[in-house]
Amino acid sequence: MGTATAPGISLLCIAHPPVAPSPKVTACSIRHRQRQSSVATLPTVSIRYKKVHRYLLHNGDIRDTRDAVLSPGQTGFMNGWGVFSTLRVSDGVLFAYPRHYARMQRDAALIRVPFTISPEALHKSLISLIDANHALNATLRVAIVRNKGGLFEAPQIASESDLIAFTADLTNWSAGVHLNFVPNGRHGASPFSGLKVTSWAQNLTWYEKAHQDGYDEVLLLNEHGDVSECTSANVFIFRGNEVLTPPLATSGCLPGVTRAILLQEIHLPDWNIREQTITPADLEAADGAFISSTTRDLLPVLTVDKRPLKQASDALNRFLDAFRGYRSAYVLEHSRRKEMFAL
Repeated sequence: MGTATAPGISLLCIAHPPVAPSPKVTACSIRHRQRQSSVATLPTVSIRYKKVHRYLLHNGDIRDTRDAVLSPGQTGFMNGWGVFSTLRVSDGVLFAYPRHYARMQRDAALIRVPFTISPEALHKSLISLIDANHALNATLRVAIVRNKGGLFEAPQIASESDLIAFTADLTNWSAGVHLNFVPNGRHGASPFSGLKVTSWAQNLTWYEKAHQDGYDEVLLLNEHGDVSECTSANVFIFRGNEVLTPPLATSGCLPGVTRAILLQEIHLPDWNIREQTITPADLEAADGAFISSTTRDLLPVLTVDKRPLKQASDALNRFLDAFRGYRSAYVLEHSRRKEMFAL
């Protein structure tokens, strides 16, 4: 396993000597460490907010993003009562679309968001949006929001839910990420843990605070002080010949599509990838760590709370190559199907 530092430009212009990981890292010690580090002035990292393309999808219709298509009385927009997913468009193909659809359908049932559109109908509508924006290689965000129920429901709204989708350019991410711990950021015992819902204010607040403090993302801990996830990415560590990621059942993390593909579809000789509870001390003592998401693929974790982590560059590159090979094969297969249907 390689131990060379991952290539790329560091986003933090602060020099720190290597610090040996503490024998026990707890939420209390993390807060103490962060209070001490807050004395120093940290640079601000610019936030990568996306600007969507010209056209959007609204209930099957392609509309200009400047059109007024929403109502203030829609319960889902007033309360964040909806589900969403972010997909990668590769050469016009919606990568891993069945996995995204299944997760949205499951999450919608758990929080009582009407989700009646079939996978075929939704796919057809999303392809029409891709074509309208000429977004053959892009990011696509699709949401289903509930329109009725709760307080202050508008009387004139007829449909039970709305379908909205946008596309945007792919993000040019840096070669690695700098993270900091956030205690009690997830609650693994909650029946709603792991849901991908449109109520996103807490995550955005943590994300903005991280950039204000000179980090790229945050590493959220659950109620037991164990590692859960980032605001929009799953977490993995290398330990020996194993790759470990927090368990869905207890950590509070979201069942990411890239995470699922790594666990279920990527098989490398001499490597075992599985779920296991990960503590902050486990992460700091690991042979390397990375985050995964639809928009990022796999990115190495360079530092946590300004403390450098070991780098497993060779191993990470093997998994990254395997994942991208899987995506390329998926795109090729589904492109051929599209051509066959067009004949």
